[in-house]
Amino acid sequence: MEPQIESVNITSLNFMVVDDSAITTRKMSKMIEDLGHKVVGIARTGREAVEKYEEFNPDMVTMDITMPDMNGIEATKQICKKYKDALIIMVTSHGQEQMVVDAIKAGALGYVIKPFKEETLKASIERLLNKFWK
Repeated sequence: MEPQIESVNITSLNFMVVDDSAITTRKMSKMIEDLGHKVVGIARTGREAVEKYEEFNPDMVTMDITMPDMNGIEATKQICKKYKDALIIMVTSHGQEQMVVDAIKAGALGYVIKPFKEETLKASIERLLNKFWK
C-alpha cells in the first residue's frame, strides 16, 4: 500500500515586483493580487531589488530584464548568490531570447514575455510552485 501524500495548498504568496515602468508594476501588481497573492514590495531598478530583497522577504519575485542602474540578470545573479531559495520569474520583451537564457543561467527559474496576460502569469507561478516550492 502506497503512503498517502496530501497536496500542499498555497493560497497566498508574497511577491516583490521589479520593473522600472510604473505602468508595468501597476499591471503586474493587480494581476498578482487578482490571483490571490500579495505584493509586499516594488523595486524600480535591479540595484534596488538587491538592496530590498531581505527587507521585503518575498516568496517570489517578478524581475524585468532591462532596467537602468543594474539589469535584471545581474540583480538575479546577486540575489540568488545570497539567497539560494529565491524564486524569480523574469519579465522580458519579444526578441530578448539570449537575455532569457542568461537570466536562467544567473538563477531565474521561469519567465513571461510582455505583453502578458493573467493566465500566462498564473501558469508561470504554478509551474514554479509545482517544481520548487518546499
